[in-house]
Order: sequence, then structure tokens, then C-alpha cells
Amino acid sequence: MAEEQTQGTAPSRRALIGWGGAGLALGAVAAGGAVALAKNGDGADGSGPDESGAVEFHGAHQAGIATPVQDRLHFAAFDVKTDDRAEFVQLLKDWTAAARRMTAGKAVGEGAYGGLAEAPPDDTGEALGLPPSRLTLTLGFGPSLFEKFALPHKRPAALVDLPKFPGDNLDRTRTGGDLCIQACADDPQVAVHAIRNLARIGFGKVAIRWSQLGFGKTSSTTPGSQTPRNLFGFKDGTRNIAGTETDRLEKFVWAGDGDGGAQDAWMSGGSYLVARRIRMNIETWDRTSLQEQEDVFGRDKGEGAPAGKAKEHDEPFLKAMKPGAHVRLAHPDANGGITILRRGYSFTDGTDGLGRLDAGLFFLAYQRDPRTGFIPLQRRLAAHDALNEYIQHVGSAVFAIPPGVRDADDWWGRTLLSEEA
Repeated sequence: MAEEQTQGTAPSRRALIGWGGAGLALGAVAAGGAVALAKNGDGADGSGPDESGAVEFHGAHQAGIATPVQDRLHFAAFDVKTDDRAEFVQLLKDWTAAARRMTAGKAVGEGAYGGLAEAPPDDTGEALGLPPSRLTLTLGFGPSLFEKFALPHKRPAALVDLPKFPGDNLDRTRTGGDLCIQACADDPQVAVHAIRNLARIGFGKVAIRWSQLGFGKTSSTTPGSQTPRNLFGFKDGTRNIAGTETDRLEKFVWAGDGDGGAQDAWMSGGSYLVARRIRMNIETWDRTSLQEQEDVFGRDKGEGAPAGKAKEHDEPFLKAMKPGAHVRLAHPDANGGITILRRGYSFTDGTDGLGRLDAGLFFLAYQRDPRTGFIPLQRRLAAHDALNEYIQHVGSAVFAIPPGVRDADDWWGRTLLSEEA
């Protein structure tokens, strides 16, 4: 099986008992015919797994970037706890094997039940019976990872620490991270199941630093689809890069062979992710007049048309908008052509203790280089955007997203951590 070829020296299930269940066996499923098939979520009648809604895991680029945006998100940033390079590499191989199975709608390892009663099962089981739901898992490396395992010479020049922008009020407990995993799916339980299983596999080697659940995609990468709305009720991402626009993806999203110096070579085919948790002052916005709301965005609220235009996709006339209008300031024509691929989600996390919703936008932006993408764009927005009266950036992180897992013998991060590479 493909999953077996990535395991190397993965421990046996029986060895787990001696470890107190800290690890997981990710080898081949045990023999047992229909029993083994049922444990892994496959059809017990021999018809094979239900692959409906599965997104291909392998490819030149990681899925979850240009992939059509799913409805739900579970994003997690991790701190690396081990200082053993070989142990960390094995974790990435084990994570890859688990991701390969989960994105195909299969359970991790030997499944959620039917194994040794004395050992914890390989899979937590809450996604049993559910289809893949277009699950994608996307892994990234934060700047702090390159301080570990003697890797500073491999830190890409483009992976810079984000500067402090005017108006930032960052919560340290929601900022940074050595690693990230972005799980997107059309079923929230499938996305949460994926992060939970990867965290279990990494127990003792990594620990979750912070995480974010998201719903209601706020951008689309699918041409012709209805543009989603954010929690302020406005359409967002009208001019977003589509997953079919290979020329724009090559120009603005994928890292190239010639980018940076020798330390950047392993990133060819990858991308750079900026994640920002943006708190929206919902209650203040909801008491703002419709005219002011539309002036703030530079679009009408119903159709989403730019100011002075009739249709959403009409070419905007920027001078018809207020000087501080969000669209006017963020438009590529006003920023020397800066273009990023947005993949954000709305969130609500209860209240802030003062009777207000803790709600907003979990902003995710992929680009070829943050130094020429998000950073100059955000500097402009932070200084002049009228929307700043109603939002505040409270969490932040940047990650290098390595190229895709090419085949059954490849694994996440091989181009960075393989001695041969």
C-alpha cells in the first residue's frame, strides 16, 4: 500500500503500550478482510472506499491554496518540542501518511476500533462514516522553526518577520508558531478530526500553540461562483485569483526557481502564507448608516458593485470612491499591481466579557513573497483605510508553505529536511 512506503521505522502498535500511548502506528492495516475495511471507513461489501468529494493529495503544489475554497476551516499553529532532527523528520513522514489517508476519507493507521484493547486506537473516530468532504491539509514552516535543527541557512529570504503595523493589538497567545496546519473541508467535523489526529500523532514532539475555527468562506478561488460575504455583509474577494488562472498563480502565488538565493531553492513550487486574526467591531458597525458602510468599502451592499457602477464585476473607477475606501486603497492599480490570493473565513468565538461578540475575519493570504505582497499592502491599509475604525488585528503569523507531496514516496518538508536535498 502507498501508506506503508512512507513509514520507515514507525513503531508497532504493541510498542505503544510501553510508551503510554504517546505515539501512533501508521503502518499497513492489519489483515482481516471486511473487519479491516470497516475500521478504515471503507465499504465492508468490498466495493472500496467512497471517494466522493476527495481532493487529490499529491501534486506539484500543496492542496488548500488554489483549491476551490471549502465551507469550513480548522487552522492550528504548533510549537516544536523535540530537538531531535530524526524524530522531527519521522513526525513529518507520519503526518504525511495520516494526511494522505484522511484526505481520501479513510481513518488513520489501523482505524478507530478493532485493534488491541490495551492500546489507544490509531484514529479518534469522530469522522467514521463521513465522506472526505473535500478535505485539504496544508502544512507550513514558521520563521522560528529555522532556529532549530541547525537550519538558519535554509530560512528563505522571503520568510521575513512581519513588522508591527499601525493599529495592531496582537495577542501573543494567538501569534507565531513553528509549524502550521490548515485543514479545510465542507464538514466542520472532518476538519476538526484532521487537526485532532495530527496533534495526537505529534504528542510529545509538537504542541498546539493556538488554533482557529472558521466558517463562511470570505473569498472564492472558483470562477463564476457567487462571491461570499463577510460578517459586515459585504461581498469580499471579487477580484481574487482563481484556481484556474495558472498565469496569475505563477506570477503572484508560487515561489519560483529563481527567487532569492540558494537558501530559497527548496521552496520552488511553494508559497508564503500570512495569517491574521482580525476582530470586527460588530456592534459599532451595526449602528452605522448604510451610506457610511458603502463609503467605507467603496461598493454598494446589495449588488457589490464598485461606487458609480452597476454590476459587481464592473471595472472600478477608483476616483469615484472616498479617499479612504477599502477597495480604492487595496486595489492593485493603487498599489503598483500588488496581488495576493485570499482564502479567509469568518469566525465567532463567544463574547469578550463586555457583552460584545468576539467575531471577525480569519484572514489567510498566499503570495510569492510577503515583502512585495502583504507587507506593503498592509502598511498602506493600516495608515489610511476607513475600515480601521471598525476592525483590529489581534493575531498574526507568517509561514513558508513548501511544495506539494509529489507521490507515495514523498513527504511534507522533504525538500527542506532531506539530507539528499
